[in-house]
Amino acid sequence: MVFPEYRPRRMRLNENLRSLIRETRLAPEQLIFPLFIMPGKGKREEIPSMPGIFRISVDQLAKEAEDCLAAGIRSVVLFGLPEKKDPMGSGAHARDGIIQRGIRELKNKAPEMTVVTDVCLCEYTDHGHCGCLIGNTVDNDTTIELLARTALSHAQAGADIVAPSDMMDGRVAEIRSALDENDFHMIPIMSYAVKYASAFYGPFRDAADCSPQFGDRRSYQMDPANSREALREATLDVEEGADILMVKPALAYLDIISRLHDEFDLPIAAYHVSGEYAMIKAAEQKGWIDGEKIMAESLLSIRRAGADIILTYCAKEMGRLLLNS
Repeated sequence: MVFPEYRPRRMRLNENLRSLIRETRLAPEQLIFPLFIMPGKGKREEIPSMPGIFRISVDQLAKEAEDCLAAGIRSVVLFGLPEKKDPMGSGAHARDGIIQRGIRELKNKAPEMTVVTDVCLCEYTDHGHCGCLIGNTVDNDTTIELLARTALSHAQAGADIVAPSDMMDGRVAEIRSALDENDFHMIPIMSYAVKYASAFYGPFRDAADCSPQFGDRRSYQMDPANSREALREATLDVEEGADILMVKPALAYLDIISRLHDEFDLPIAAYHVSGEYAMIKAAEQKGWIDGEKIMAESLLSIRRAGADIILTYCAKEMGRLLLNS
């Protein structure tokens, strides 16, 4: 059919018609809100490069969970700032570590909240890399043993999902084995299957105090120029036992999200990262954009590309907008 017999504008004349044929929808329960936990009591410090996002102490988690649930957000992902760091990142798997305490607090005060935990060593090593070093090189096989210990400690503390973000080879299999051998068969692994060596992580590294003290992470995170490699990485994680595949960052890698969605039948997550969030907030503060509309359009584009789950610092704000729309 051609004009004038077919007029696509017929179905765009009003919101009822537009809503009736809308292909992609965004809901609060599809969003995960990141939380940064810091030592101390009564602490709530705004992160300068991430307006509206705070580092909080463990005793503030119950209030944060309450705010999330009121906005329809049912899931959070935890990142920790330990009291001290060392070359092996031992605080990551300490029984009474900052994340382990945070998990217990949340499961005690807000049991209905799904608690996802970031499994990585970068926040806990004094050199800022995501694993143990031999000279100036991250040693893959030693690191995955410590990652498995870390994931197991999170499960023992009560985590609902563990999410390895390190990009070491074989870590999903090592974690799956450790969980299964200790009767945590039902704990899912949300793998950062496709994590690029991106410049969009800058504000996060300020928030989590995890910038490398030398070099960079390009020997283990992916080259932004590569897309076919993403399928190899994801395939390996599926074979090793991942339950959810994640792409990070999101907006600059919508094509990768789409490729994974088309290739695999596992749920696809995407991380709308700190730099993507910070750019929206900075432009909004300057009065250059409508922040709410840009936020909604950005998250909708991630869903449209094929993500079932979005980790985003906009989660609470977006959740409130969706509930009130």
